[in-house]
Amino acid sequence: MGTIGYVILNIVFMLAMIGVLYYMQSKYVSFSKRVFAGLGMGIAFGLCLQFMCDPNSEVVKTSTDWFSIIGNGYVGFLKMIVMPLIMVSIISAITNLKSSKGLGKMSAMIIGLLIATTMVSAVVGIGAANIFGLNAEQIQAGEAEQKRGEAMEDRLGQVKDMTIPQKVLQFIPTNPFQDMTGARSTSTLGVVIFSAFVGVAALQIRRKKPEHAEMFQKVTNAVYAVVMRIVTLILRLTPYGVLALMTNTIAKTNVDGILNLSTFVIASYVAIIVMFVIHLIMVAVVGLNPITFVKKIFPTLTFAFTSRTSAGAIPLNVEAQTKQLGISDGVANFSASFGASIGQNGCAGIYPAMLAVMIAPTVGINPLDPGFIIQLVIIVAISSFGVAGVGGGATFAALIVLSAMNLPVGLAGLLISIEPLIDMGRTALNVSGSMTAGAVTGKLTGEIDLDTYNNPNTMNNSDTDMD
Repeated sequence: MGTIGYVILNIVFMLAMIGVLYYMQSKYVSFSKRVFAGLGMGIAFGLCLQFMCDPNSEVVKTSTDWFSIIGNGYVGFLKMIVMPLIMVSIISAITNLKSSKGLGKMSAMIIGLLIATTMVSAVVGIGAANIFGLNAEQIQAGEAEQKRGEAMEDRLGQVKDMTIPQKVLQFIPTNPFQDMTGARSTSTLGVVIFSAFVGVAALQIRRKKPEHAEMFQKVTNAVYAVVMRIVTLILRLTPYGVLALMTNTIAKTNVDGILNLSTFVIASYVAIIVMFVIHLIMVAVVGLNPITFVKKIFPTLTFAFTSRTSAGAIPLNVEAQTKQLGISDGVANFSASFGASIGQNGCAGIYPAMLAVMIAPTVGINPLDPGFIIQLVIIVAISSFGVAGVGGGATFAALIVLSAMNLPVGLAGLLISIEPLIDMGRTALNVSGSMTAGAVTGKLTGEIDLDTYNNPNTMNNSDTDMD
């Protein structure tokens, strides 16, 4: 059988698995079970392709190209609705408040939690890198790694000369319509800021021209209802998207690269797991059941893991927080939106810290030096503002941190072969961090419905709404 024959056969297998998921949906199997089924079938199919064909073969390249219509198409639909969702959700949440007095406290608490957990994740990353004895000098560089290193050095030239005040100014949405296209790494944050201004302005109009404020609120709530319905329609595709995304990831994974850098992979996931545990401890400390929290956010984390996009996970993030955890619309939307641009625990916390520890010995710096560690943690916290919640965000964060620490950025290109595998865990941790910030803030401010949080049937109710 030729290449075309194998490709057609693979497409038939993919369509058959899609048929299974559709059958499960028609039988009202819960949404979370369908997501896990898609994940499992994707892993199994990807492994079959991995063992039967070379990851670089024409069969795998062509097959995964066709599969990407489903996987990348699904992610594309989510990205399509992200900016409208952020804007209308935040405006609606603010206009439905009685006053804007609690808005600043809520926002400050969410941002504070995101930055604090990023600093903790940096410490965890530093600890993992030192415990596993990671050192960039031990890694062999091939042609692909050298090219990646050169590309990172070229990109560094775009950001290294910016001062901290200049980076802060990047957050201001000088052209909100441009930010709605996602043109900048800080676009998500820009849309959040612009939407907050619109919402607060509408609240203030309520005192002087109540009839205008009432009309604006009705229009906003109507648009919000339509946008949320679009989100629901897109979320129905989640099991199919997870199936295709996971198949492509496993099929194209460079096994040799993973084996050569297995220590770094293991150290990274140990750090990621430790941070997940810390998130659960934070939830438990404020009086929420961590087991319930895990069960209800797991489908969202599964999507983040397979898609590798924190920004694309915003619709699922908001849906899970509001419908399943009982968190108010305001807290959920702010934590999901801020979490895609600020304080990403995986991409802006653990990863840059581990790279810095790995690279430090190559320039004669002791990675266990307290001065080095304190400086690194502070720089990681500052640099975590405005990191894009899409593929490449971790690279951008690493560039800023390494350059600020006066470390060579080119050596980071040595990890190109295992980047996708690690990025999956990092992205899931990013989303977990934003949802943890939402849950903790909701509990501390009283913006959470505990009956909904503790009700085990809310997941099934949400599934019914999707179907």
